[in-house]
Amino acid sequence: MKNIWGWIKQNREMTLTIISGCLIVIGFILNIQGHQAAVPTFIIAFMIGGYFSFLNAYHDLVKEKKLNVDVLMILAAIGASIIGYWMEGALLIFIFSLAESLEAMSLAKTSAAISELMKVTPDVARKYTTNGEIVETPTTALAIGDRLQVRKGEAIPIDGQLDDFVAVVNEAAITGEPLAVTKYHGDDLIGGTINEEAAFDMTVTVEDQDTLFSKIIRMVEEAQASPSKTDSKIQQIEDTYVKVVLVAVPLFILLMPLLFHWSWEEAFYRGMVLLTVASPCALVASVAPANLSTISRAAKNGILFKGGDVIDRTTDVQAVVFDKTGTLTEGQPEVVNQYYHDETLKPLIDQLVKSAETSSTHPIATAFLNALPDVKTIPLHRLEDITGKGFSFTYNEKTWRIGNRQFALNEKGVSALSASENEQVLQLEAAGKTVIFVSEEGQFQAYYALADRLKKEAKETIRFLHDLNIQTVMLTGDEERTANNIAQEIGIDDVRANLLPQEKATIIKDLQKEYGHVAMVGDGINDAPALATADIGFALGSGTDVAMETADVVLIQDDLLQIPFSLSISKRTEKIVLQNIIFSVTVIILLIISNLLQTINLPLGVIGHEGSTILVILNSLRLLRYRK
Repeated sequence: MKNIWGWIKQNREMTLTIISGCLIVIGFILNIQGHQAAVPTFIIAFMIGGYFSFLNAYHDLVKEKKLNVDVLMILAAIGASIIGYWMEGALLIFIFSLAESLEAMSLAKTSAAISELMKVTPDVARKYTTNGEIVETPTTALAIGDRLQVRKGEAIPIDGQLDDFVAVVNEAAITGEPLAVTKYHGDDLIGGTINEEAAFDMTVTVEDQDTLFSKIIRMVEEAQASPSKTDSKIQQIEDTYVKVVLVAVPLFILLMPLLFHWSWEEAFYRGMVLLTVASPCALVASVAPANLSTISRAAKNGILFKGGDVIDRTTDVQAVVFDKTGTLTEGQPEVVNQYYHDETLKPLIDQLVKSAETSSTHPIATAFLNALPDVKTIPLHRLEDITGKGFSFTYNEKTWRIGNRQFALNEKGVSALSASENEQVLQLEAAGKTVIFVSEEGQFQAYYALADRLKKEAKETIRFLHDLNIQTVMLTGDEERTANNIAQEIGIDDVRANLLPQEKATIIKDLQKEYGHVAMVGDGINDAPALATADIGFALGSGTDVAMETADVVLIQDDLLQIPFSLSISKRTEKIVLQNIIFSVTVIILLIISNLLQTINLPLGVIGHEGSTILVILNSLRLLRYRK
């Protein structure tokens, strides 16, 4: 019984529709028996079934100052009742209410993505008080600096940092990676992930509304409230369309007796049929349920479309542009080769390199720090971090440079190296490694070769994109030889190398002229201008907040395979929306013609028209089960 009451509270429109339908059946039986209670029963069915339609019509008419399809349906039902067609009027309202109730239920179903996300984080947390006791506190009441205990098997209630020495956390809800990860003291913890082993303590680092899951939920809610261009256009014409119908129906009733010698009663009845079948119910429902189904299906797959208009634009993408580091690769390069022109200078050069790289948080700097853990740093003078090139500094009154060949070796380039040294570098670059040079006063002193592992799904992603006839492009600051080697390995069509971060947005504009609509995939702050310039920006969930805010689509689970999925489901959505529009318009035209030929009555018109609305909604709901 409790479940039944719960269902009724969640589906009030459908509940009233069912009651209305039951009353119509009772009224029909009473009418056959000639009982006088038949008409009052139909009137009650009319009022119950039309309750929410009346509220919608009143809100739009009085408060929004516009007309909608609810007005047409109510007028048609009242008109049918005026001429004695009580059952037809009640039936009209019932079927219209059924269509709207099904649409409301479908919209509720597409909102399940938010409900599922909200279930991930617990409602309460185990918080330490000032005297060291643990009390259960609502997650929403937690503040930055609060200390919490997370027991084995529990979900982490909010984002924070680990206080204990070590913890094992399952982050599948975020990354999609089934294997648990080991966290160490001071590492970041994400709310909603699961503590796999012993209980640990943590410190809250964000307010509840600023957690990663809170941001995801807001993105889904905003996306569901943002209509596509097609949906917006249909909503814009709805008011005008209804006005045209309201003018056309009285003219129809007046002219038909004069032109075709119909009786006034027949003309009025046919006018009510016209009022019903000309209503754009199915047309209005052609787009929104499809877009909402797509947004919800994508969210379940770890993809956040930021609105229906984003789905529209995604269908037009002809080329996908990838940043390399952290997008196609793991973004964690390692030093795999070291060479010193003079081996006796190795200790000094290692010290200089580590001292310079300590000032940077770039992945390459991290690779150097990991490769030189026991090397001590020394003071440097006039240290400059030149974006996209490397470091310049003074040591013992001599200028040293660390960076790419062009920057570190000035104009000398290849000539600064011996033939054998240059051959070694060429072989490393041909193998896809990034070579970092060290020079003193422009003279070559050493090089370090770094390699960044490709993501396991990178090659398959490119293949799927090619199956969709999408061109693929890679942008990178790497040397051209290195970039071409990686591109050849995974099958990318076009490569733009030796780029500075600010040049990426310019390249995107050039690619838009060449290919048309272009999508950009990135993960860092330096990708934000390119993400904003592209027609569609894809941000990886492991990236920066700036990239996620700038992008149109966020891949929560950091899975490149979701890019072809996003493109294919958006194209499927476009096809279903087109099917819906063509079908709904065709049904309206056929029903209007049938009414003129007097081959349908009001019940058949209602069933044909509202049946098309139900079919359109059901067609859209297929996207909830889309697989590619």
